[in-house]
Parts: sequence; structure tokens; C-alpha cells
Amino acid sequence: MSETKHELKRSLGLLNATSIVAGSMIGSGIFIVTAQMARDVGSAGWLLLIWLVTGLLTMSAALSYGELAGMMPTAGGQFVYIQRAYGKLASFLYGWTVFTVIQTGVIAAVAVAFANYSAVFFPVLENKIFSIGESFSFTNKQVLAMASIFLLTYINTKGVQSGKTIQLLFTMAKLVALFALIILGLYVGMKTNVLSDNFANMWDASKTVLNPDGSITVEKLTGIALLGAMGATIINSLFSSDAWNNVTFIAGEIKEPKKNIPRSLFLGTLLVTVIYILANIAYLALLPIKGTPDATAVVENGIMFAAQDRVGAAAANMILGNIGVFVMAGLIMVSTFGCNSGLVLAGGRLFYAMSKDSLFFKKAGELNKNDVPERALWFQCFWACILCISGKYGDLLTYATFASLLFYILTIYGIFILRKKEPDADRPYKAFGFPFIPALYIVLTSAICVALLIYDTKNTGLGLVIVALGIPVYYLFMNKKE
Repeated sequence: MSETKHELKRSLGLLNATSIVAGSMIGSGIFIVTAQMARDVGSAGWLLLIWLVTGLLTMSAALSYGELAGMMPTAGGQFVYIQRAYGKLASFLYGWTVFTVIQTGVIAAVAVAFANYSAVFFPVLENKIFSIGESFSFTNKQVLAMASIFLLTYINTKGVQSGKTIQLLFTMAKLVALFALIILGLYVGMKTNVLSDNFANMWDASKTVLNPDGSITVEKLTGIALLGAMGATIINSLFSSDAWNNVTFIAGEIKEPKKNIPRSLFLGTLLVTVIYILANIAYLALLPIKGTPDATAVVENGIMFAAQDRVGAAAANMILGNIGVFVMAGLIMVSTFGCNSGLVLAGGRLFYAMSKDSLFFKKAGELNKNDVPERALWFQCFWACILCISGKYGDLLTYATFASLLFYILTIYGIFILRKKEPDADRPYKAFGFPFIPALYIVLTSAICVALLIYDTKNTGLGLVIVALGIPVYYLFMNKKE
């Protein structure tokens, strides 16, 4: 009797693909990072402009990726695109960085965010299990974070049908909740003068620094200093808008991928961009952008000094009172769990594609009886859990975000390379506004990277080190293959 041949099944439609794009993008960032951005630029106008630029950059990148997705509708996505344009070494360095910090680091960070907000309802999660000195402690929250990763991985090993159902349900739930927050926020906020006050001096930029003694230092920003501050702080909104490319990893399981992947990239990034901008307008309608760090009232803390940077919780407090803290905690739990559902689902497919090229563990290239790369999913789960234990995933994310931007630039420049190398290749979808939109993305994102190199040299340098460490690992795999 012949063995049953297992292969990836194309069972995800446009709705599922779009839910993966939007669901993977929306995690906890939109509820937190605006506080840091407000401290960095200090004005409503510049704050919203940064979110708008982030949205336009994300959408332009997604529209450009549509051409590559149409050309190469197979599992692995960006890994495959980079390999076709630049060769195996470049694609391995991308896959290496995704495995070591980008995908697994985001999964770990999102899982810990889920656990942090779960602790609002279950304070016992704050209890320490053990600690080593003052630098490391292992708590019940980390156990819950790892358990959530394990559960989502287990669900996804049962078949793409299980994973897509969880993803769709949680994406729909958090979209409904976010729109409710926006509508209620604007309804309540418009009854006050907060929004008009925030826009009274909307282009007066300043950087606010909280000193160790509790005092604050305010520095006016103009010219080059303002551009530098914007270039540095946009990393916050870019991180909140990242992971949209995850849908390309699962191209081997999407129906009519040449049409549905480009469409899902556009629809998903457009939807999230609109939501993020509206959410920030709602924040500005409810809370003054400036505040004082030692105030006891939520409104006096403002956006800048929202408790633990939880702007979303502060906004919910203004709408619903003290119960708003619990409502927002519940929303973020739904948001983060749904976000990780998409990240877990997609990431395993990239490592599956790497294994097929002998650039990852051999077992990761096998499909189980449910036609999913179970071993690849468990490898991803194991490393993400290690990052949860280490407590260093936040640092790794900071290092990797810069590297991630570099790979986006590299991938989009690959469109120009492939247009020249393979002019007659089948391109069912062509990059929107080519060559101007892709070129503009490369120029603007490169400028952001330069600003980050100048203003955050340590973290960006470490990001490059993580990428470079993949070079000797690549040759180890190649020698083993020979």
C-alpha cells in the first residue's frame, strides 16, 4: 500500500488572508507606544503625521510586495523573494534573523503582554516563582505567556482549519472592540475642549525627558533636530504596524494566491492604518498630550505620562471610569492572543521553506498527518518560550526592528533587480506606482535607518551584529549539506 503524500492545502480565502494581515499587525503596541512618541515630539500635529507616514510606508511596502507574491505564490514568502533576487546567503540571513529574534521575539513579547494584562484580573500571576539576584526573576506571568504560546502552537498543529478559525474569530473580536473604543472615545471627547486644546499649537514640537529625580526637561525641536526626533520615534509606530508580511509566509495554503495575497496585503494594511490613526485621534480627544508624571488624576498625567505608558487604559478610564481599566485589559488580552495566533500560524511556514532548501533543521521540512509543518511550529514554540524565560526578548526586539527594516528595503529593491533579471516572468500583479512608490519607500525607510543609526547607535549596531552572526551559521549548514 502506497503512503499518503502530505502537502500544503490551499484552504485560506481572501477573508482569512486579510484577517492574518490585520490580526498579526494589531497587538499591544497601539495601546502603549503613543506615550513615548508624545514625549519625543510633544505635539498633536507631528504625532498624527508620524502615524500617517507609518501607514503610508506600510501600505506602499505591502503594495510592492504584491508583485513578488504574485510571482512566487509558495510557502516562505519574503524568504523566497530575497533568495530569488540575491541568492541563498541573503535569504538565510533573513530567515536566521526571523527565527532568532523577529518572529520568535515578537511572539514572546506579545505573549508576555497577554500575561501582563491577564494579571489585572488575576493578581496571583504577579507572584515570583524564583529569582536570581536583582536582574532576573521568573514569575507566574512568564508561565502563562509560555502556556499561551504552547496552546496556540498545539492548535495550529491540528491543521490550518483550526488555526484560521481562531485567527478569524479573534481578529473580528478585536476589530469590533477597537471601533467601539474609537467611537465612544470620540463621542465622549467631543463634549470637552481637550481635542481643540491639543490642536491649538499642533506644530510646536518639543522633546520631554523624565529625569531620575522625577523632574522633567523640555527641549524645543525645530529643523534637523525635529527630523531626527521623528526619524527615531517612528520606530515605535513601525513596530506597532509590523508583521503585515506574515501572510506571504503561508502563500502555499492560500486559494488563488496570485490574486488574494496582493489584495489581502492592501486591505489589511489599509484597515489597520485607518484604525491606528482614528485611535490616536480618540486619545487626543480624551487626554491632553502633555501632562505631569507625578499627578494623581489620569487626565493630569496626559498622554505623555499615562501610567506605565498605557494610553489605551487611560483613554478607557476617561470613557468608563475605573472599570475602563478592566475593559481595556480584556481588550488587550483578546488583541494579543489573536495577534499571536497569526504569528504562530505564519512563522512555521517560513522555517518549513528554509528546511526545504537545507537551510534549517531537516525535520522542520516535514508535514504531519494534518498537512502542516508540525516540527517547524514546535521549533518556533521552543525558542519563543526560551525568550520568555530569558526576559531579554524586549532587548532583542529593539535590535531586530532595525534589521527588519533593512530586510524590507532589500526585498523591495529586489523588485528592481528581478524586473531587470527576469523581464518576461509572469507578473499577474505589478507593484503600485512602480518605480516611484517603491523607490520612495526605499529612500524614506533608508533615511529612518540613518536616523536610528545616529540616535540609537547601540541598539541598531547590535541589530546588525545579530544579522552578521548568521553568516558562520549559514556556512555550517552548507558544509553539512555537502
